[in-house]
Amino acid sequence: MKTINELHKDNKCIVVGNAWDPMSALIMEQQGFNLIGTTSWGVANSLGYQDGEIISFDEYLKVIKNILSVISIPLSVDVESGFSINKEEIIDNVLTLAKLGCSGVNLEDSTKEYQLKPKQEFSELLKDLRSILDNANFQDFFINARTDTYIALQERQLEETLERAALYEKSGANGIFVPLMSDKNDIKSLLSRITLPLNIMSLPNITDIEELKEIGVRKYSFGNAMSDAIISTIEIFSK
Repeated sequence: MKTINELHKDNKCIVVGNAWDPMSALIMEQQGFNLIGTTSWGVANSLGYQDGEIISFDEYLKVIKNILSVISIPLSVDVESGFSINKEEIIDNVLTLAKLGCSGVNLEDSTKEYQLKPKQEFSELLKDLRSILDNANFQDFFINARTDTYIALQERQLEETLERAALYEKSGANGIFVPLMSDKNDIKSLLSRITLPLNIMSLPNITDIEELKEIGVRKYSFGNAMSDAIISTIEIFSK
């Protein structure tokens, strides 16, 4: 199985299959996806919850184990803000996922209420997490550092994103993920400031993967779009 870093060496824009249970993950692998990423929103919905770490980490782990049991491609786990406000517990949760056989995580720099954490605080978390993973022989474990600047802020979105992304790169992140960033000029500005793979999320005005690849985007994810579509289908057929 390739690591996520190895997938990025192919110089392609990786399209992530965002799954929420074993069936969705297996179907996406069968349809040709090379990387599965969980959607925390979709997982929560499938268990009858809303998004936002309302489910326990132990409940989430059961889903992750079941997904791992049916796929043969890398799995990256959306851990939101780490299922804790305690740095040591966040690191322990990520280490647990690495030991299970997961290939990486998305870890965000905001709280459950989508308030941005101080950038230096999140940077220190990344440094400590990278160090502990490396010391535990998980050097290939991929930390996709998600910054919620375009969700939490109304002003200085790009400026704050540039500052945070540059800091997170220096702190041991392997990739940068910016949900809701969709302006092509903003994307180009960010790409000019970082060397890490940039992850952009599907939005109604940003669906041309080839164009994104040409400007340098290296990862494209759907978030909860597919799981939402399944829910809508069930609602339609239930009427």
